[in-house]
Amino acid sequence: MSTEAQAVCSVAQSDDFVREVATASGANLAICLQCRKCSCGCPVAARSDLKPHEIVRLVQLGERDGVLASRMIWECTSCETCATRCPQNVDIPAMMDALRQASRAAKKTAATTTVPVFNDIFLRTVRRLGRMYEAGLMASYKLRTFRFFEDMDKVPLMLRKRKIALLPHKVRGGAERKRLFDRAKDMEGKSR
Repeated sequence: MSTEAQAVCSVAQSDDFVREVATASGANLAICLQCRKCSCGCPVAARSDLKPHEIVRLVQLGERDGVLASRMIWECTSCETCATRCPQNVDIPAMMDALRQASRAAKKTAATTTVPVFNDIFLRTVRRLGRMYEAGLMASYKLRTFRFFEDMDKVPLMLRKRKIALLPHKVRGGAERKRLFDRAKDMEGKSR
């Protein structure tokens, strides 16, 4: 393939990825000025592998694999500081949500993050009980991530201050909760 043909192919792939992310998120990434205001205000940018403005730029360039394997899309807390600071009103938190979904679908989740594990356990617990059961969540999380003794020194204080309960409390409305989760799953399937 000639260099010119490769360049045309690369641009087409870039446009496809931008279109895919824009459609899934509703964010207009083409208007980003790369002013870096989003990254300057981001509370997790300093500790992550990429900054928000770099994620936007890599999406614009069609760097699908690099973006979907990034830790930043998982470490983003969706605090919306970036969106508030953006002079172009680029909805970066919505873009991050779309990238997390695409990352999981492509099985490209960053190996150094345990956020997807935490999310799965959290949603399963809420679906089953109707509310969070912190002790169960942490036990499941530690078993799945093999981080058995991390933060264990905080447990006695949390128990003493009644921040975690030893036994779960179940909330009524299980059938309605099941319908909501099923509807969300159907909507997620249709958006792919």
